[in-house]
Formats: sequence, C-alpha cells, structure tokens
Amino acid sequence: MKLNYKLQGKGQPVVFLHGVFGSLDNLNQLAGGLVSEYLTLQVDLRNHGQSPWSDQISYPLMAQDVADLCRELQLKDIILIGHSMGGKVAMQLSQVIPDLIQKIVVIDIAPVKYNGSPNAIILRSLMYCLNNQITDRKQIMAVMREAGITDAICLFLLKSYKNQHWLFNLNAINDQYANICDWQIIPANAPCLKPILFIRGGNSVYLAEKYQNTIYAQFPHAEIVTISGAGHNVHAEKTQEVLQLLQDWLNCSLSSG
Repeated sequence: MKLNYKLQGKGQPVVFLHGVFGSLDNLNQLAGGLVSEYLTLQVDLRNHGQSPWSDQISYPLMAQDVADLCRELQLKDIILIGHSMGGKVAMQLSQVIPDLIQKIVVIDIAPVKYNGSPNAIILRSLMYCLNNQITDRKQIMAVMREAGITDAICLFLLKSYKNQHWLFNLNAINDQYANICDWQIIPANAPCLKPILFIRGGNSVYLAEKYQNTIYAQFPHAEIVTISGAGHNVHAEKTQEVLQLLQDWLNCSLSSG
C-alpha cells in the first residue's frame, strides 16, 4: 500500500507514526522541533489521513506498509517515534526491518493486548453519528459531549472531518478495533535489543506500572520516563517537555551507542 507522507529536512531519518483517528499532522510539533537536525518523515497510516483505505487493519499490515515506504525512500539508521497505535506499529517494525532501525520512541502505549480502552467510547459515539447520518459538526460534538468525551478530544477528532466526511475509515476501524487493541507478544528468544524509550503520561492508563515486566521482557534495553500532569496525548499537552526529553535521549544514546 502506497502511504501518504511528508518529508522535510536532512540528516538521520526520524519517522513519525500517529495514533488511531489521527493523521501525520498530529505529530507536527515534535517533527517541527527536530527538523533542523534530522530528516523528518511523517506518515498517514492506512485508513487515516490521505492514505488509501482497506478493510484490513493489523499491526503486521501497518508495519509492512511503513517498511515498504522506508525501503522506497532508501532510509537507514532510522529513529522511529510512534504515539499510541503508532507506537505499536513502531514496535512491530522492530521485527520487520531491524536492520534499518537504530532506535525507537514509544509514546504512551505498552506492548500488550488491551481488553478495554477509553477509545471504545469515542468509537461508539462516532458510529452512532455515522449510522444515524448526523453530519453537522455541532451535533457530532454534542453527541460526543453527552458520552463524556472532553472538548479537547472532540476538537482533535473534528480535525479529521472535512466536507461532512471523516478522513479516517470509520467502518474499518470499528470492524477491526479488536486488532488495534491486540498485540502479539515478541517471543522470549527474539527480544528487540534496540534502544527504546517509552514516554508515559502520568495521568494515562495506557502505560501503567503493571506492564513494566512485559515491556522489559520484549525490550530489555527499554527506558520508561513519566511526564507528570499529562494524559494519553502527552506530546500535545507537554510538547516542550517531550521535545527536551527526546533531544536529550537521542543525543545521549547517540554518544553512548
């Protein structure tokens, strides 16, 4: 699948992978903070943004899409930065193109299967609007507010609503949502030995302490850093703190590795 992407800057490549319901623009602030020193590649994952739609969504498929793009662009020594679903794609890529990856940053997601997710409420609200042909932006926002979805998340979602049309493939996301929550544990005999940084929002449930042993089993060289006062979208809520952390960690891991 040919993915839509935005390529800027020059130097070592940094590939940015967004979360569910998002697009390549979601990580603009992080890419903008690194573009003076790196070649930044922002990607619309399948069924999102301007990339093609498919009935199938899974981490092997999404990772293969990105791997094909990286090979097409002849990238090497890649730094992967993925948020939420994009973080799982980044972790999957460690098994697909390990020879092309230098290090990985995962933002507020764990390499585990989630049996429940706050996104389920969002998905139900969006499907209600779709099935009931609610197309007015104010009415969509009212439905989401009634479900208890914050205005910040409502506004984030509506960035992908253009001309009464969702830029993400809502039906496919709904049908394949179990795959988005899923994760195939990396076998103990094939752990990823790349440097990997997990950035956790202190108020988020996605990267809870109970997952630490599972993280280290699959990624023995993992570092986990918590940004206090932030939720799941820690990169948007605490952009400067996350950028400083990224720059410090990348420089440190570069000099030490």
